[in-house]
Amino acid sequence: MPIGVAHAELIAVLAAVTGDDPRVMTVSTGEALPSGSFEMGHRTLQSGLREWIQEQTAHPVGYLEQLYTFADRDRQNEILGGRTISISYLGLVREHPAPGAGRAGWHSWYEYFPWEDHRKGKPPVFDALVDRLRRWETADAAWQEHRKRRVAFTFGLDGAVWNEDLALQRYELLYEAGLVAEAGATGAENPGRRMFADHRRILATGIARLRAKIKYRPVVFELMPESFTLLQLQRSVEALAGLTLHKPNFRRLIDQQQLIEETGEMASETGGRPAKLFRYRHAVLEERALSGSKLPLSRA
Repeated sequence: MPIGVAHAELIAVLAAVTGDDPRVMTVSTGEALPSGSFEMGHRTLQSGLREWIQEQTAHPVGYLEQLYTFADRDRQNEILGGRTISISYLGLVREHPAPGAGRAGWHSWYEYFPWEDHRKGKPPVFDALVDRLRRWETADAAWQEHRKRRVAFTFGLDGAVWNEDLALQRYELLYEAGLVAEAGATGAENPGRRMFADHRRILATGIARLRAKIKYRPVVFELMPESFTLLQLQRSVEALAGLTLHKPNFRRLIDQQQLIEETGEMASETGGRPAKLFRYRHAVLEERALSGSKLPLSRA
């Protein structure tokens, strides 16, 4: 029996926040994440990935961390044959237009996961999606109670609390229930924009990682401009988390963490008086990276 061939590729979830919108860099008119084969000439995985990002998107990337290795048995490469192993990375950048028409572009997270944005309450797609999950619960009597508990836990139903960190578990559950296009579902009611192969699953993994990480590491500042108002900072965290935060608590805890300092300049915010501009205290970068720092996700 011949030994199977495995092909290694590098794939990037490049996240940015523009205005109040969490965004992801895509290729193939929004249907795929930037990716490419790992070459033996690459000194490291990260150097190989940075090379591919630059080639495919012409976009520089600063913060980069390994996300997950996807090597499921069903990840077959239809062109090269054999199994594809994807080593994924999460990168945090500031959005800039990508050169070249149709080459690369930015899209909102919530195009792909419309059920994840709870900043204005339950999103429009939520109730219809839950109704379909309820029908899936009862489709197999032997597993009905187990399915019911899983749906309640992942989607915050029946007394359970919505947990923004479970973005991947929610997508996996929808996939198992056959309610997303990647699982073979058809019809206009399937929620969210589909992506190539399992790229939407990989994107969900990146979203879940970043939502959890902003609670204990100050990585959100990688997404901020050099100077910003406290409102801009709060709106960026809210965009990533898909939640509305309690303003006084947010600002009190930001002050307690001593992560930012005033620039001495002011900015005009829409509909209000001029607001102080702040910047991240680079002097505490190493200290905070080693000890961990929270950005408060205290719901309104």
